[in-house]
Amino acid sequence: MSTLNINGRQHTVDADPSTPILWALRDNLGMTGTKFGCGAALCGACTVHLDGQAIRSCITPISAAEGKKIATIEATTDGSDPVGAAVHAAWLKHDVAQCGYCQSGQIMSATGFLKSLPRGTQPSVADIDAAMAGNICRCGTYVRIRAAVADAAKALA
Repeated sequence: MSTLNINGRQHTVDADPSTPILWALRDNLGMTGTKFGCGAALCGACTVHLDGQAIRSCITPISAAEGKKIATIEATTDGSDPVGAAVHAAWLKHDVAQCGYCQSGQIMSATGFLKSLPRGTQPSVADIDAAMAGNICRCGTYVRIRAAVADAAKALA
């Protein structure tokens, strides 16, 4: 049994400590906003925040999350997180999602990136591309993703 702090609430998970966070979220807790993509931390679909850092939940065991805070897409886009709200609004404004499968990971990476910047910082195109490089979008909405991240940064300035 593991106790995990997910989106500000304590959850008890009956799973082996080596179980990836992704499967604890999806299979044990029914939180399906975080997606399975590759299972090897290469695509970014499974991105969540662990103590504020964007991580790949498909390879991070639940044992690494005990005593830490996990934030998922559900909490990032519920309106309570100002950075998440700015990213979500920019995503809608730029009509980023096409099929939508990668979007929770994209939003989590964008939110983590923007939270890591000093307040008021406007990232360059190269900064945005570098921060989002680990997230694959099979639909190719990279231009809209880049524009949305830049727009969210402006809204937060």
